[in-house]
Amino acid sequence: MNQCRIDGKTAVITGGGSGLGLGIARVFIAAGAKVVIIGRNEDKLKTSQQELGDNACYRVFDISDKKNIPSLVEDIEHNVGQIDILVNCAGVHLKKPALDVTDEEYLNIINVHVLSVFAFTREVMKGMVKRKSGNIILISSMTAFMGMQQVVAYSTAKTAIMGLQRSLIADYSAYGIHVNTIAPGWIDTPMLHKAIDNDAPRREKILGRIPTHTFGDPDDIGNAALFLCSPAGKYINGVTLPVDAGAIEAF
Repeated sequence: MNQCRIDGKTAVITGGGSGLGLGIARVFIAAGAKVVIIGRNEDKLKTSQQELGDNACYRVFDISDKKNIPSLVEDIEHNVGQIDILVNCAGVHLKKPALDVTDEEYLNIINVHVLSVFAFTREVMKGMVKRKSGNIILISSMTAFMGMQQVVAYSTAKTAIMGLQRSLIADYSAYGIHVNTIAPGWIDTPMLHKAIDNDAPRREKILGRIPTHTFGDPDDIGNAALFLCSPAGKYINGVTLPVDAGAIEAF
């Protein structure tokens, strides 16, 4: 038996229309899951759904719209299936020196990466608690482990995610729910290119921190998420897993 199969499971992936989320969706579908990708851009979601095939569907939704998250979760569980896996992958970025970041900009990053992630996780976990099973994947970042320039709000938010994880496993592990966090290194995604394409010194500095001197692939994050959510990872709970080619250790 392949212990990294998740046949028959339903996974919801926020930010699943591109980048890391789409990479995770590809891996999950290949491992037998049914996937719901969530995002704000319907054209992008349609294209991704067509690539993923019949075991994928999508919902157009802005996760910062917290008051409507319960109705979205209800819609998915009624029309697609009980949510066995939630991957909180949606995100926005802000590249600015700390002294130039406004309160509004800072709060927007915190809202998307912390408040909305908590709200979505809370609603999905209500069903998981009743069923006494489920897997939650949170997404942190290298910026939670090392100081990086011009990402003060993002770094704060991604560090907070690890505190959220600790509290969730303390409260709900007894209900058969696993909560783990992936801390991606520098992965070849549109968000990375937005940060480095017009900043050659930053690009070279980042590559210099990675022992392999290469960027990762979204499927690398997908494989890590699959392992954590599959029977192979059944005794792994409450970890923050760097997928970074050793960048933290070599920093």
